[in-house]
Amino acid sequence: MEQIQVMGVRGLPLIHAGDNIAAMICERMPVQDGDILCIASTIYSKAKGYTKTLASITPSERAQRLAKLNGEDPRFVQAVLDASADIIMEHPFILSELSFGHIGVRAGVDQSNIEDGMVIFLPPDPMKAAGELQEEIRTLARKDVGIIITDTCGRSFRRGQTGNAIGWSGFCAIRDFRGDTDLFGHVLKITEEAVVDEIAGFANFVMGESNNGVPAVIFRNCPKWTGHDSLYFKNDEDITKRVLKKEGRHQEMAKNRIV
Repeated sequence: MEQIQVMGVRGLPLIHAGDNIAAMICERMPVQDGDILCIASTIYSKAKGYTKTLASITPSERAQRLAKLNGEDPRFVQAVLDASADIIMEHPFILSELSFGHIGVRAGVDQSNIEDGMVIFLPPDPMKAAGELQEEIRTLARKDVGIIITDTCGRSFRRGQTGNAIGWSGFCAIRDFRGDTDLFGHVLKITEEAVVDEIAGFANFVMGESNNGVPAVIFRNCPKWTGHDSLYFKNDEDITKRVLKKEGRHQEMAKNRIV
């Protein structure tokens, strides 16, 4: 197997609505068949105009209540509520589920790497976005490249953020080892490797989190894998979400009793 190469795409300018990020990347870093291109959701959302000024947002009563509870701008909280399909936890921060299955703090709504007074949203359909980017690069460069759209997320039980895949195209998310045998001949029964998240995590390490200016990373010579795309737990499988929502209901009932 050839050695895996990891290359940050440098020299990209600040992205604005209407920019063709596929063309901008291909101009700066020639791609090859089989490459995996990781793109920060921030630049995709900026290019597609998934942004809003805080001044244009009118907070609801719920947004004002949660803003006071968590010490945040009520307009920002309203943006989070607007982006959320479901609120799993309200305090000490808002934990949201989005329509495409991703669960993240404040619905992934961000105020970093964007001008003051603005918020940026995650793409509403990251899987579709990844597929469109793959097709654009195929047309521009005549190369078959896999795509991962990444977002930075915290993790339960551990401090610190890592990159996560929220959209992908050109391969499956999970490498499924079930049915294989280990070095001692034992049959693997539960091992499913989230390859897209592993790649997204390393891409985030290359991108950096402050002012590095490297929002795209190319992985070359990655081995092929087989598996499936069921990255997100179904509701009846997600124990953590079920416990958090149950706790939230208990807190609400206790608050109502006090009132």
